[in-house]
Amino acid sequence: MFSAIASYTNWLHTRWPAGGVEKSPKVNDDGTTRVPGVRVVGDLTGVPLLKFSADTGARAVEAILAESDFQKGADGYDHDLVIIGAGVSGISAAIEAKKNGLDFVLFEASESFSTIKNFPRKKPIYTYPTEMTPAGEMRFKSEIKEDLLVELEEQRAKRGIEPVPASIDRLSRSDGKLRVHRKGGDDVIAQRVIVAIGRTGNFRKLNVPGENLDKVANRLIDARDYAGQKTLVVGGGDSALESAISLAETGATVDLSYRKPEFSRPKPDNIERLKELESQGKLTLHMNTNVQDIAEKTVTLSGDGDDYQIENDATLILIGRDAPLDFFRKSKIGVTGDFTVPTWAGLIGFFAAFTIFYHWQKSLWLTDLSPAWLAWAVSSLGGLLQSAVDSPQHFLNHLRGGMNQPGFYYSGAYCLCVVAFGIRRVRRRKTPYVKLQTITLALFQVLPLFLLPWILLPWAGANGWWESGIGGWIGDSFWPNGEYWRAFGLILAWPLFVYNWFTEEPVWGWLILGFLQTFVLIPFIVWRWGKGAYCGWICSCGALAETLGDAHRHKMPHGRFWNKLNMVGQVLLFIALVMMGLRIVGWILPDGNFAAGIFKAMFDGLPLLNWKYAVDVWLAGVLGVAFYFHFSGRIWCRFACPLAALMHIYARFTRFRIFSDKKKCISCNVCTTVCHQGIDIMNFANKGAPMEDPECVRCSACVQSCPTGVLSFGRYDSRGAIKLDDLPASIVQMAESRKRSAEL
Repeated sequence: MFSAIASYTNWLHTRWPAGGVEKSPKVNDDGTTRVPGVRVVGDLTGVPLLKFSADTGARAVEAILAESDFQKGADGYDHDLVIIGAGVSGISAAIEAKKNGLDFVLFEASESFSTIKNFPRKKPIYTYPTEMTPAGEMRFKSEIKEDLLVELEEQRAKRGIEPVPASIDRLSRSDGKLRVHRKGGDDVIAQRVIVAIGRTGNFRKLNVPGENLDKVANRLIDARDYAGQKTLVVGGGDSALESAISLAETGATVDLSYRKPEFSRPKPDNIERLKELESQGKLTLHMNTNVQDIAEKTVTLSGDGDDYQIENDATLILIGRDAPLDFFRKSKIGVTGDFTVPTWAGLIGFFAAFTIFYHWQKSLWLTDLSPAWLAWAVSSLGGLLQSAVDSPQHFLNHLRGGMNQPGFYYSGAYCLCVVAFGIRRVRRRKTPYVKLQTITLALFQVLPLFLLPWILLPWAGANGWWESGIGGWIGDSFWPNGEYWRAFGLILAWPLFVYNWFTEEPVWGWLILGFLQTFVLIPFIVWRWGKGAYCGWICSCGALAETLGDAHRHKMPHGRFWNKLNMVGQVLLFIALVMMGLRIVGWILPDGNFAAGIFKAMFDGLPLLNWKYAVDVWLAGVLGVAFYFHFSGRIWCRFACPLAALMHIYARFTRFRIFSDKKKCISCNVCTTVCHQGIDIMNFANKGAPMEDPECVRCSACVQSCPTGVLSFGRYDSRGAIKLDDLPASIVQMAESRKRSAEL
């Protein structure tokens, strides 16, 4: 049984890559931070590209000059501006500052452009996006490390930019002034600070004996230095593979140790070349191994439970660097993923608030919502409705009944959130795709999920639409006894909205419509456009997640454990199917039968464990919404929604994909970071493989955020050919298209 479950989960989802995301300082889109006057530029803004680094540095200075409370040469400061870090972004900021006559100082702990200088010899340099001209005066033409360094140093020297050697411990702010704390030096007082230190933190360690030997290094500068040596490379990323390839091609005997059974992150070209060298006997792969000990002439590896030694003259540990996050923590600039005391306090506060809110919304607590003002407000509408409603008092009674229910206020507040935060999303993500998607989500939320059940259907009922003829049949089949809330089922399909199915007696209109909706219409749109055609364009849960949750999507946990947790939705789907079966049997058998009794207990009878309480109140309500602000807006959608779980099965047969141009991919991991479904999109992109993880909800954040325009929505047509979507979702691709049009 367990093997069958494992096979099913592997087929459904856990087979896909599950890479994680790194922590980084909390930086706003414009580079500002929670500390007033401090901006972060360069790599730590999320995109490790030269043009973006130069652009962010220059734009930071432009933004400072435009601030109303900034004044050049103000009294009480050592400098107008302190720039920390003399990389591409720091030098770009310094050039802009000097051009504008600012009194500034540029601090650098080692040497200018140190990150580029530490690249391997002859390393190719990407200058994407090709059509982008960065702000400021720094320009890039060379595409090889050595030539680029000459070009950059010439630009620095020409403008007289000289870094001051200093290591900065932290920043602080008091009395409205920024204090820069230097290690072994006096503090510096500045009006503004630009942090341009990049990802120059400490190299990651294996923490094994012998790691501090002279033969161990954490970077490869020139592979020729290792010619003729037995060299071990540790790591499984592009840097490790490229280094192993360079060493093997320049005469070293190379072993490569990687802790996993297969490579998932490197580019396919690197993996292919690695395998070629292995077949030629120039390189040996030690997959699924860990380094246990490093000695003068040997290294001990552990694999499959056994330890073994290999001869070794030099060891390169290339497992990445940890960003200098302690600097930001000491400077009171937040770090993504850190759970500080305020974070915990906020989480507990949201949890408590939404616990009360959703118990009220489900009429479990605080059910009296009939203050005197409500009766006055409703009755005052009578005169306004005389010409619009044949029986205004009848309509007012329905309206009063709705306004006395928590659902009325909940739906109204839901609409306001979707519309208000939807406007913010459209302004933030400027693509036609996001604009149309957000408008569509808002219309579905406002019209069929608020105005229809709470206003329009009661109005129609007050005018006698549901009393006889075809109208009477519609009323009896879909909203018997004036239960207009059942109209939610027009949008929210089973088993997301179960109340039209789990009824004491069959409501045939909903059973027929719901069956066609859940098992015919939705499978078709998922097959044709992907699961996100419903989750990202129609569903009310998706509407709130894509609007209110837009600014929090990067908080979604990633990794194999979390991918396994996605299976909770499959459990709820199975329970919903069992309950539906019991409900049907209960309808067929005489009153008081065992099936009806078991169903009743599972639906609302078992204390704390029934569907109405455990699923509707806690999973979809309290946890799903309270955790928006700490774990992304798709917590419910990803992990527990039973309808999403059903659509995951449908999505295994879909023609929808996210296609990628692997030649443009720089493995920056931005696409994975912004995915609030936890998909390791970069793992597909840097291989040029179509992304087919069924979790995708077509939010477009990965496509829109990709700095080089790698990703595109599309599908396979009936002949298996790729057909890309016409609706633009990539800012870079839109810019490239405009440039091509202008050239024509």
